[in-house]
Amino acid sequence: MSGHEHRYTVALKWTGNTGAGTASYRAYERAHELSVEGKPVIPGSSDPAFRGDPKRWNPEELLVASLSACHKLWYLHLCSAAGVVVTDYVDAAEGVMAEEADGGGHFTRVVLRPRVTIAAGCDREKAHALHHEAHAKCFIANSVNFPVTHEPTTLVETART
Repeated sequence: MSGHEHRYTVALKWTGNTGAGTASYRAYERAHELSVEGKPVIPGSSDPAFRGDPKRWNPEELLVASLSACHKLWYLHLCSAAGVVVTDYVDAAEGVMAEEADGGGHFTRVVLRPRVTIAAGCDREKAHALHHEAHAKCFIANSVNFPVTHEPTTLVETART
């Protein structure tokens, strides 16, 4: 490996002991808190399909969110370097997980659907094409064993007179 090595430390604290610990499958909550020093705590749980709290983030959502955010960060960097002025960026990312008969499972794919608005006069084709390079550079997409695809939409602001 060349270059620098980066480390990321996250603390997880289970907060779902309702008094009986894990005495039975229904005896405990899946609630937990994710924290990093100096940052807001992220309330977590399992997916509601697995007795989780729907008001808390689950690991599957966090994985999809990480892929979306990583792509966005690379994309904005590449646009900036290429002279493409992005004025708005939203994504409607979706992940698909297949559950196995034994209770295990795995993601089969994630689709990113960024909707990007660029300033009038910018090269729309270049802006659209930079999604490919952003995908190739995304640390998170390069670390998963399932396809991550993107279906971008690129809009151009109308020139103001």
